[in-house]
Parts: sequence; C-alpha cells; structure tokens
Amino acid sequence: MKRLPNLDVLRFVLATLVVFFHLPQLCRNQGLPYFLDAPIFNRGVEAVYMFFVLSGFLIIKTIYSSKQRDAFSIRKFYMRRVLRIFPLYYLVVIFGFVFYWIILPELEIPFANNYPLWDGLLMSMFFLPNVFAKLYMPGGILEVLWSIGIEEQFYIIVAPALFLVNKNRVLQFLIGLTGLYFLIFHLSLFSVFKSFKMVFFFLFFGGIVAVLEEKKLLQSFKKNKIYPIIIVVLVLLYFVTDIFHSTDTYIFNLITMVLFGMFIHTIAYNNLGVNIQNKSLNYLGQISYGLYMFHVIALNAVVFLFLKLQIDTIFNDWLTIVLIYMLTFAFTFIMAHLSYKYFETYFLKLKNKFRE
Repeated sequence: MKRLPNLDVLRFVLATLVVFFHLPQLCRNQGLPYFLDAPIFNRGVEAVYMFFVLSGFLIIKTIYSSKQRDAFSIRKFYMRRVLRIFPLYYLVVIFGFVFYWIILPELEIPFANNYPLWDGLLMSMFFLPNVFAKLYMPGGILEVLWSIGIEEQFYIIVAPALFLVNKNRVLQFLIGLTGLYFLIFHLSLFSVFKSFKMVFFFLFFGGIVAVLEEKKLLQSFKKNKIYPIIIVVLVLLYFVTDIFHSTDTYIFNLITMVLFGMFIHTIAYNNLGVNIQNKSLNYLGQISYGLYMFHVIALNAVVFLFLKLQIDTIFNDWLTIVLIYMLTFAFTFIMAHLSYKYFETYFLKLKNKFRE
C-alpha cells in the first residue's frame, strides 16, 4: 500500500513531544534543573492519543481495503502486527526488568520494586502493561509501555470484529462501536476502563475517518481551502495553549478524538498542498517506534551521568537543561537507529511475506 504523505514526519513530532513530557519530570524527581512552564512540555499523553488515532486510521484503512477485495486474513494481520510490535516490545520489557531488578541494585541506586516479579512479567508479557503501570508504577522504562498495551488490546478486538462484519456495514459498525464505547468509558460504573487508560475510542475514530475517506465521503473537506487551515490552527492551539484543556473529561476526549482524526486526514490527503520530502525527517518518523521505546532508557542514562559527574554544578541551569535535552535526543536516536537497522529490519522483511 502506498505510504501517505506527512505521516512519518507526524510520528517523529509526536515522539518528540513525548520526550519533552518525560524529560523534565525525571529531572525534577532527581533534583536537576528542568523547565515545565510552557504547555507544550505537558502534552505527552495527548501526543500518545494522536498516535492512537493515527494507528486506528492506518490499521482499519488496511483492513477495510482488504475486506472490499474479500482478501482480509486474520492470520496475516496478526503476523504483521506481531513482527512489527513484539520484537522491540519484548526487548525493552526484558531490559526494563533487568534494569530495575539487577542493574540498579548493583549500582546501589535505591528503587523500590513494590510488586512480585512474576506478576509484573506476566502482565507485561500478556498484553497488560497498562494495568501493570497503573497498579504498581514500576518505573519509567516499563511504565511507558502502557500505550503498547492499548495497541495490542485494540488488535485483539478489531481484527475478529471486522472480520465478522459485512464489508458493506463496516462504517455503521464502527460508528456504533465508537459511540457505545465512548459512553461506557465515561460512566463511573465502568471507571476501570478510565483507570487503565483503555481509550479505544481514539483508535476506533481514526478508523471511522479512514473508512469515510475510502468511501469518498470527505471530498468536500478536501476541496475547501479554509477547512485545512482551521484544523491545523486548532491543533497548534491544542498543543501550545490550554484552551481545550479546561473542559471536563467527556468534552475534552470528544474534542481530542474528532480534532485529531480530522487533522490526520488533512495532512495525509495533502489538503494543504504540502508534502514533506525531507529524507532525514521521514527517516526519523520511520524509526519513531524505537524513539518512543528507547527514550526513557536514554533519559535515565543521561540523568545518571549528570548526577554522577555533578555536571549541573559546572553549568548554569539553562545550559544544563539544554545539554540534557541534546544528549537525551542523541542517545535516543543512536539506539533507535541501531535497533531499526540491525534488529527491527530483519522482522520487517519477514512481515512483507504476509502482505494481503
């Protein structure tokens, strides 16, 4: 399937926002200088939500397209997802447990593992890292995997559901499912979904937008010159101001879901006449999964280095902050690049054997 424009760059931008979110938090916890005053430094969770909408958009677009050709295979779908997600996921899981249970004690760095090891391993191995993160707060390297758990749970739901649905009823099914789950999520009776961040409606809505596009029901938006500008401006305001974040959870999630879905459609179908062809930016988007998975490891290494060498006593606060950001991004990129080139690529080549 042809790659849509601008989405790789979007992945990189979203991964960067997640780093912006986590870096000052760890610095603050360890007594290092940090900066958190601008709203953009507090949008890590929202960046993950846009990742979810994008994932639902692409996954359901692929499934829908296959169904229209009567070529959708659940086995091939899961094999592609397993080969893309699992190798790096389990690599980080293994490292995370080794880090918190072996490396930190060996370095005599205090960290309380307040959970039975086997409980943590089982929840991490069997698609429940979001539950694990909420129940035990096992440390940033493992906690960041909560979003991968949501993706995995989404895959478990969406493939058999759409396999069973008549190919001419996919849109109606997704609209009904999204509306029902959105209401259930926000009912206090079902607070468990909110507690474990099971925000599947973001992924479902991404799929709705994809199917609407496939059915050519969004043509008027693509022809309108004002619409894409409004959408992009609203998304920028969403991330750099607090104007959308003062509402209650129900309204906030509704705005986020719709705005992100339409934004992805806008940039994917080039409504602005912009197609970013920069090879470096596109490559950073291609390795964004690694950037997301490795950034907490890099951040821990940089913070440890600064504390051990007392670098923050040498430079002023602002220079220290800049150095921490530069080194964290550099280490993250190096790990993501090496992982993609020498580890993930092997599985991605295998993944191509299961194209539909």
